[in-house]
Amino acid sequence: MCGSRLAGAKTMQTLFAYAAELVALAPDVILAVGTLGTMALQNLTRTLPIVFVNVTDPVGAGLVNTLPQPGGNVTGFMLFEYSSSGKWLELLKQIAPNVTRAAVLRDPANPAGLAQFSAIQAIAQSLGVEVSPIGVRDASEIERAVAAFAGSPDGGLIVTGSALTSAYRNLIITLAVRYNLPAVYADRLGTIGGGLLSYGPDRVDLYRNAAGYVDRILKGEKPAVLPVQAPTKYELVINLKTAKALGLTVSPTLLARADEVIE
Repeated sequence: MCGSRLAGAKTMQTLFAYAAELVALAPDVILAVGTLGTMALQNLTRTLPIVFVNVTDPVGAGLVNTLPQPGGNVTGFMLFEYSSSGKWLELLKQIAPNVTRAAVLRDPANPAGLAQFSAIQAIAQSLGVEVSPIGVRDASEIERAVAAFAGSPDGGLIVTGSALTSAYRNLIITLAVRYNLPAVYADRLGTIGGGLLSYGPDRVDLYRNAAGYVDRILKGEKPAVLPVQAPTKYELVINLKTAKALGLTVSPTLLARADEVIE
């Protein structure tokens, strides 16, 4: 844990250093990626317009007053709405109907991870699935927890969206294969890397929309009155090769809904 804190502190120092360099250039508008990067920039300037992408909870992070009326120099596009997190469990149950237990991998120190787990937990009983959280603070914690979870039958994994789950994505995919666990990911990169299924926002579309906000600001509009928006386009990606390895038959209905199928 001490090492994790030191690494986190170093990351924040680096972010603030880069943010300071950027603000010193006095650009007309700044495009920021992620919560921490946006916070670093806002701490340095309350006047330069900032458009963000990939922020999970801009109100909770103190970046904006409200989603409809940001009220300051920051606006942009959220990574997801918490209510959409329940979709991961629904899809896990559809592609692997025998699953009765699901381990939810999330960052316990991140409010977004707690909120995502709560949304999943809210629908678990109706789907006949028992859910339990697994922290992703470091590799050893993930390996121990997944190994223990895999000791009982009919299990599956839900890999929520966060910087840490992205950092340990390859390890999680490896463990899912090792223990024959169907897994649903929040990012299509999980499926491309060998995971079973992913459901998440179209990130290219988020950046495209952010470019539109940058253009509007350059033409004179103010971030304070440009509403923060949630994603409108989501991608469902299915890896048929992984499904076959797990002994799963993907229904034609689910396949028809997929935006991308990896064979």
